[in-house]
Amino acid sequence: MLNFRIVRYFCGVLFSALLLSSCHNAKQEEQHDDGIQTGDLLFVGLPLDYHLTDSTGMDDAITSSTGCEGEINYIHVAILERDELDSIWVIDATIKHGVHRHPFRVYLADFTLKDGSYPVMDVMRLKDNTNATEYVNNAKTFVGRGYDMYFSSDNTEQYCSELVRNSYVTSTGEYLFSEYPMNFKSDDGTFPPYWIELFGLLGEPIPQDEMGTNPKAMSQESCLIKVGTITVDNGRVSIDN
Repeated sequence: MLNFRIVRYFCGVLFSALLLSSCHNAKQEEQHDDGIQTGDLLFVGLPLDYHLTDSTGMDDAITSSTGCEGEINYIHVAILERDELDSIWVIDATIKHGVHRHPFRVYLADFTLKDGSYPVMDVMRLKDNTNATEYVNNAKTFVGRGYDMYFSSDNTEQYCSELVRNSYVTSTGEYLFSEYPMNFKSDDGTFPPYWIELFGLLGEPIPQDEMGTNPKAMSQESCLIKVGTITVDNGRVSIDN
Protein backbone atom coordinates (compact mmCIF):
# COMPACT_ATOMS: atom_id res chain seq x y z
CA MET A 1 0.00 0.00 0.00
CA LEU A 2 1.27 3.45 -0.90
CA ASN A 3 2.49 5.45 2.08
CA PHE A 4 0.67 8.72 1.42
CA ARG A 5 2.31 10.33 4.44
CA ILE A 6 5.67 10.00 2.72
CA VAL A 7 4.22 11.16 -0.59
CA ARG A 8 2.74 14.23 1.08
CA TYR A 9 6.17 14.97 2.56
CA PHE A 10 7.82 15.03 -0.85
CA CYS A 11 4.93 16.78 -2.59
CA GLY A 12 4.60 19.38 0.16
CA VAL A 13 8.01 20.87 -0.58
CA LEU A 14 6.68 23.40 -3.07
CA PHE A 15 4.14 25.06 -0.83
CA SER A 16 5.94 24.72 2.49
CA ALA A 17 8.88 26.50 0.86
CA LEU A 18 6.72 29.20 -0.65
CA LEU A 19 4.80 29.88 2.54
CA LEU A 20 6.42 32.63 4.62
CA SER A 21 3.75 34.24 6.76
CA SER A 22 0.16 33.41 5.92
CA CYS A 23 -1.24 35.29 8.89
CA HIS A 24 0.58 38.49 8.02
CA ASN A 25 -0.48 38.47 4.38
CA ALA A 26 -4.06 37.42 5.10
CA LYS A 27 -4.47 40.55 7.22
CA GLN A 28 -3.44 42.84 4.39
CA GLU A 29 -6.31 44.99 3.19
CA GLU A 30 -7.31 43.93 -0.29
CA GLN A 31 -7.27 46.91 -2.67
CA HIS A 32 -7.29 46.69 -6.42
CA ASP A 33 -6.33 49.01 -9.26
CA ASP A 34 -5.61 46.43 -11.87
CA GLY A 35 -8.08 45.85 -14.70
CA ILE A 36 -8.21 42.11 -13.99
CA GLN A 37 -11.22 40.43 -15.61
CA THR A 38 -13.05 37.21 -14.88
CA GLY A 39 -11.43 34.42 -16.86
CA ASP A 40 -7.93 35.90 -16.90
CA LEU A 41 -5.12 33.44 -16.26
CA LEU A 42 -2.36 34.04 -13.71
CA PHE A 43 1.00 32.51 -14.65
CA VAL A 44 3.47 32.20 -11.78
CA GLY A 45 7.12 32.36 -12.77
CA LEU A 46 10.57 32.02 -11.24
CA PRO A 47 14.06 32.46 -12.67
CA LEU A 48 15.54 29.18 -13.80
CA ASP A 49 18.33 29.42 -11.22
CA TYR A 50 16.04 30.25 -8.27
CA HIS A 51 15.96 27.63 -5.51
CA LEU A 52 13.06 27.71 -3.09
CA THR A 53 14.74 25.37 -0.64
CA ASP A 54 18.07 23.69 -0.05
CA SER A 55 16.57 20.41 -1.25
CA THR A 56 15.23 19.35 -4.62
CA GLY A 57 11.49 19.94 -4.88
CA MET A 58 8.72 19.96 -7.46
CA ASP A 59 9.40 23.59 -8.38
CA ASP A 60 13.01 22.80 -9.26
CA ALA A 61 11.94 19.70 -11.16
CA ILE A 62 9.37 21.64 -13.20
CA THR A 63 11.90 24.36 -13.94
CA SER A 64 14.53 21.84 -15.00
CA SER A 65 12.07 20.09 -17.29
CA THR A 66 10.40 23.07 -18.96
CA GLY A 67 12.77 26.02 -18.61
CA CYS A 68 15.57 27.44 -20.70
CA GLU A 69 18.59 29.09 -19.13
CA GLY A 70 18.29 32.82 -18.53
CA GLU A 71 14.51 33.04 -18.64
CA ILE A 72 11.56 33.19 -16.29
CA ASN A 73 9.92 29.79 -16.21
CA TYR A 74 6.25 29.38 -15.35
CA ILE A 75 5.71 26.76 -12.64
CA HIS A 76 1.99 27.36 -11.96
CA VAL A 77 -1.15 28.69 -13.61
CA ALA A 78 -4.39 29.79 -11.93
CA ILE A 79 -7.79 31.13 -13.00
CA LEU A 80 -8.88 34.60 -11.87
CA GLU A 81 -12.42 35.74 -11.12
CA ARG A 82 -13.95 39.09 -10.13
CA ASP A 83 -17.11 38.96 -8.03
CA GLU A 84 -19.95 41.45 -7.68
CA LEU A 85 -18.08 43.19 -4.84
CA ASP A 86 -15.04 43.70 -7.11
CA SER A 87 -12.92 41.25 -5.10
CA ILE A 88 -10.44 38.98 -6.87
CA TRP A 89 -10.72 35.21 -6.42
CA VAL A 90 -8.33 32.47 -7.51
CA ILE A 91 -9.34 29.01 -8.69
CA ASP A 92 -6.43 26.63 -9.03
CA ALA A 93 -5.08 23.17 -8.29
CA THR A 94 -2.26 22.96 -5.74
CA ILE A 95 -0.84 20.27 -3.50
CA LYS A 96 -1.80 22.28 -0.43
CA HIS A 97 -5.48 22.86 -1.29
CA GLY A 98 -6.34 20.46 -4.11
CA VAL A 99 -8.75 22.19 -6.50
CA HIS A 100 -9.90 25.22 -4.54
CA ARG A 101 -11.43 28.69 -4.89
CA HIS A 102 -10.05 31.29 -2.50
CA PRO A 103 -9.51 35.07 -2.18
CA PHE A 104 -6.44 36.53 -3.87
CA ARG A 105 -4.92 37.35 -0.46
CA VAL A 106 -4.83 33.59 0.32
CA TYR A 107 -2.97 32.99 -2.94
CA LEU A 108 -0.47 35.71 -1.97
CA ALA A 109 0.09 34.12 1.42
CA ASP A 110 0.69 30.70 -0.14
CA PHE A 111 3.08 32.03 -2.77
CA THR A 112 5.18 34.37 -0.65
CA LEU A 113 8.84 33.52 -1.24
CA LYS A 114 11.41 32.87 1.46
CA ASP A 115 12.75 36.45 1.25
CA GLY A 116 9.27 37.96 1.64
CA SER A 117 8.88 38.86 -2.03
CA TYR A 118 6.53 37.34 -4.59
CA PRO A 119 7.25 35.34 -7.74
CA VAL A 120 6.60 36.83 -11.15
CA MET A 121 2.82 36.99 -11.67
CA ASP A 122 1.89 37.54 -15.32
CA VAL A 123 -1.76 37.98 -16.26
CA MET A 124 -2.90 36.70 -19.66
CA ARG A 125 -6.32 36.93 -21.28
CA LEU A 126 -8.15 35.17 -24.07
CA LYS A 127 -8.20 37.22 -27.26
CA ASP A 128 -11.89 36.32 -27.41
CA ASN A 129 -13.08 36.67 -23.83
CA THR A 130 -16.79 36.40 -24.64
CA ASN A 131 -17.36 33.15 -22.77
CA ALA A 132 -15.02 33.82 -19.84
CA THR A 133 -17.76 33.46 -17.22
CA GLU A 134 -18.73 30.08 -18.67
CA TYR A 135 -15.14 28.85 -18.42
CA VAL A 136 -14.86 30.03 -14.81
CA ASN A 137 -18.12 28.28 -13.96
CA ASN A 138 -16.68 25.12 -15.53
CA ALA A 139 -13.67 25.45 -13.21
CA LYS A 140 -15.94 25.71 -10.17
CA THR A 141 -17.36 22.25 -10.91
CA PHE A 142 -13.89 20.81 -10.18
CA VAL A 143 -13.59 22.45 -6.75
CA GLY A 144 -13.09 19.84 -4.05
CA ARG A 145 -11.13 17.39 -6.16
CA GLY A 146 -7.61 16.41 -5.17
CA TYR A 147 -4.29 17.36 -6.76
CA ASP A 148 -3.23 15.02 -9.55
CA MET A 149 0.21 13.81 -8.48
CA TYR A 150 0.15 11.23 -11.27
CA PHE A 151 -0.12 13.92 -14.01
CA SER A 152 -2.64 11.68 -15.72
CA SER A 153 -5.85 12.32 -17.65
CA ASP A 154 -7.18 8.93 -16.52
CA ASN A 155 -8.40 10.13 -13.11
CA THR A 156 -10.70 12.81 -11.73
CA GLU A 157 -7.97 14.73 -9.91
CA GLN A 158 -6.37 17.79 -11.51
CA TYR A 159 -2.96 19.45 -11.68
CA CYS A 160 -2.81 23.18 -12.35
CA SER A 161 -2.66 23.39 -16.15
CA GLU A 162 -4.87 20.32 -16.49
CA LEU A 163 -7.58 22.17 -14.55
CA VAL A 164 -7.31 25.14 -16.90
CA ARG A 165 -7.49 23.00 -20.02
CA ASN A 166 -10.49 21.06 -18.75
CA SER A 167 -12.28 24.29 -17.76
CA TYR A 168 -11.71 26.28 -20.94
CA VAL A 169 -13.96 24.11 -23.10
CA THR A 170 -16.66 25.48 -25.39
CA SER A 171 -20.31 24.45 -25.21
CA THR A 172 -19.65 22.19 -28.21
CA GLY A 173 -16.82 20.39 -26.42
CA GLU A 174 -13.83 22.09 -28.05
CA TYR A 175 -10.72 22.63 -25.90
CA LEU A 176 -9.11 26.05 -26.18
CA PHE A 177 -5.72 24.75 -25.01
CA SER A 178 -3.71 21.93 -26.55
CA GLU A 179 -1.97 18.93 -25.06
CA TYR A 180 1.68 18.14 -25.73
CA PRO A 181 4.00 15.24 -24.94
CA MET A 182 5.08 15.85 -21.34
CA ASN A 183 8.77 16.20 -20.55
CA PHE A 184 10.15 15.40 -17.11
CA LYS A 185 13.82 15.35 -18.12
CA SER A 186 16.46 18.00 -17.56
CA ASP A 187 18.50 19.44 -20.42
CA ASP A 188 21.09 16.70 -19.93
CA GLY A 189 18.48 14.01 -20.63
CA THR A 190 18.23 12.73 -17.05
CA PHE A 191 15.28 12.82 -14.68
CA PRO A 192 15.59 15.19 -11.71
CA PRO A 193 15.70 13.26 -8.39
CA TYR A 194 12.32 14.64 -7.33
CA TRP A 195 10.48 12.92 -10.18
CA ILE A 196 12.32 9.66 -9.58
CA GLU A 197 11.43 9.68 -5.89
CA LEU A 198 7.82 10.80 -6.37
CA PHE A 199 6.85 8.29 -9.03
CA GLY A 200 8.80 5.58 -7.21
CA LEU A 201 6.63 6.18 -4.15
CA LEU A 202 3.51 6.19 -6.30
CA GLY A 203 4.57 2.89 -7.83
CA GLU A 204 4.18 4.29 -11.34
CA PRO A 205 6.60 4.93 -14.20
CA ILE A 206 7.47 8.55 -14.93
CA PRO A 207 4.94 9.52 -17.65
CA GLN A 208 7.60 10.82 -20.02
CA ASP A 209 6.11 11.73 -23.43
CA GLU A 210 2.54 11.06 -22.31
CA MET A 211 0.12 13.71 -23.50
CA GLY A 212 -0.53 16.50 -21.01
CA THR A 213 -0.04 20.20 -20.31
CA ASN A 214 2.32 22.56 -18.53
CA PRO A 215 2.10 26.26 -17.66
CA LYS A 216 4.95 27.31 -19.95
CA ALA A 217 3.48 25.72 -23.08
CA MET A 218 0.02 27.02 -22.17
CA SER A 219 1.33 30.58 -21.84
CA GLN A 220 2.52 30.44 -25.46
CA GLU A 221 -0.85 29.48 -26.93
CA SER A 222 -1.96 31.80 -29.73
CA CYS A 223 -5.40 32.35 -28.13
CA LEU A 224 -3.81 34.36 -25.27
CA ILE A 225 -2.50 37.90 -24.96
CA LYS A 226 -0.46 39.24 -22.06
CA VAL A 227 -2.27 41.87 -20.00
CA GLY A 228 0.63 42.74 -17.72
CA THR A 229 2.54 41.78 -14.57
CA ILE A 230 0.99 42.01 -11.11
CA THR A 231 2.73 44.03 -8.42
CA VAL A 232 1.69 44.23 -4.76
CA ASP A 233 2.45 47.33 -2.70
CA ASN A 234 1.10 47.54 0.87
CA GLY A 235 -1.78 45.26 -0.04
CA ARG A 236 -2.68 47.15 -3.23
CA VAL A 237 -2.74 44.97 -6.33
CA SER A 238 -1.91 46.62 -9.64
CA ILE A 239 -0.76 45.60 -13.12
CA ASP A 240 2.30 46.96 -14.88
CA ASN A 241 1.83 46.78 -18.63
